[in-house]
Amino acid sequence: MNFLGVDTSSEYLTVVACKGEKQETRLIQDCLRNHSVRLMDEIDSALNALSMKPSDCDFFAAVTGPGSFTGIRIGISTVKGLCLGTGKPALAVTSFEVLAYAEKDEKLLCTIDAGHGYLYAAGYEGRKPVIPPAYRSKEETEELVKQGYRPIDWKSGNPAKGFFEAVKANYQNARPCQELAALYLRKSSAEENLKK
Repeated sequence: MNFLGVDTSSEYLTVVACKGEKQETRLIQDCLRNHSVRLMDEIDSALNALSMKPSDCDFFAAVTGPGSFTGIRIGISTVKGLCLGTGKPALAVTSFEVLAYAEKDEKLLCTIDAGHGYLYAAGYEGRKPVIPPAYRSKEETEELVKQGYRPIDWKSGNPAKGFFEAVKANYQNARPCQELAALYLRKSSAEENLKK
């Protein structure tokens, strides 16, 4: 299996290239405002380390959110461009899957800071989604924790490992790139401010 995956949904940037049994990973911390500046260089670096070209990939993967609205768009548009240029399909991976696949616990509450005292949260048991993704208050997520779900976030685990494992487990779900779309659980701050 050969693929290239990008995660630009959060404060870090992850690029994972895989060629058969070989893997090359780039994980850059504190990259929130630099995804568009760093992404293509990191893609080139990861592919070159494995002597790969984009056309060698069987598919491309992107994290579709939730997370940074701008970051998600950067990752999706980059992957769509690679897919259109090579004629290869795209795999959507959610931010929740990245978190769930980085851990081995049976009951996980994958959370992402949504600002203003809210979280994006989804529950997983054995890497299977059991509580649907939603925009939740901290009180709502605390109730889920009381039900035995261990909360995890970006800082809890290894996002590059989680991304790689999620792609490996779900590669058969790659679809035409036109189907690749962002997972938004609420309107952006700009859209919400328009109402005021």
